[in-house]
Amino acid sequence: MDWFSRKVLAWRVSISMEANFCVEALEEALARFGKPEIFNTDQSSQFTSMAFTSVLMREKIAISMDGRGAWRDNVIVERLWRSVKYEEVYLHAYGAVSEARGSIGRYLNFYNSRRPHSSLAARTPDQTYFDNLPLAMAA
Repeated sequence: MDWFSRKVLAWRVSISMEANFCVEALEEALARFGKPEIFNTDQSSQFTSMAFTSVLMREKIAISMDGRGAWRDNVIVERLWRSVKYEEVYLHAYGAVSEARGSIGRYLNFYNSRRPHSSLAARTPDQTYFDNLPLAMAA
């Protein structure tokens, strides 16, 4: 997630604690949107794994990890997950993981492109993200 715009840059749904799905999402975000100066995560096993941190080190991206139990350090992402749960997940009884993936994907598309955010002056994450790209990237 881009903290400035609240845009979800890449995501995956997983039913395990393996790091691979996080590495795939990270690689996708880097390929599609370029590399940030700093990458912030919590201290979950997926994000502290060598597989995940080695990608950040390879790309020379500074790694920032929240303190244990310090949800406020990552409040923007925590707010995203609250929205996903209350506006999508808790409203549906998915019959299969593939159904959950599709439905959550549609929700995240809605979240980025059509859902206004009060913290963004009623703009969407996409509007905020794309309106603030450096000229070289916007071209």
